[in-house]
Amino acid sequence: QVQLVESGGGLVQAGGSLRLSCAASGRTFSNYGMGWFRQAPGKEREFVARISASGGSTYYADSVKGRFTISKNYAKRTVYLQMNSLKPEDTAVYYCAATTYYSGTTNQEQYDYWGQGTQVTVSS
Repeated sequence: QVQLVESGGGLVQAGGSLRLSCAASGRTFSNYGMGWFRQAPGKEREFVARISASGGSTYYADSVKGRFTISKNYAKRTVYLQMNSLKPEDTAVYYCAATTYYSGTTNQEQYDYWGQGTQVTVSS
């Protein structure tokens, strides 16, 4: 079992920045690819970013490429999502997830563990 707890969400003006954190406990953190997803009101949950178990490979949705950065801190067993140049359309509940796919994956069906989510609201 892996337990995931997100934090760092909040209200920010357009153009601002936030850093989300996802603290992991339970099984070996380094064995899991990690991903961030988001769900806006009335919309399906969508992929945002993923990072491989080693941290050496990352991949982003086109909508956030160049603005968001995913990273891992093994000592702290934490995955981060640095979000810069935020836009109102980034408003959503953000979830982190863990998968046994070493490279991570964009497919949310392939993730085994999920956090409870953290709200990000970007005002215009």
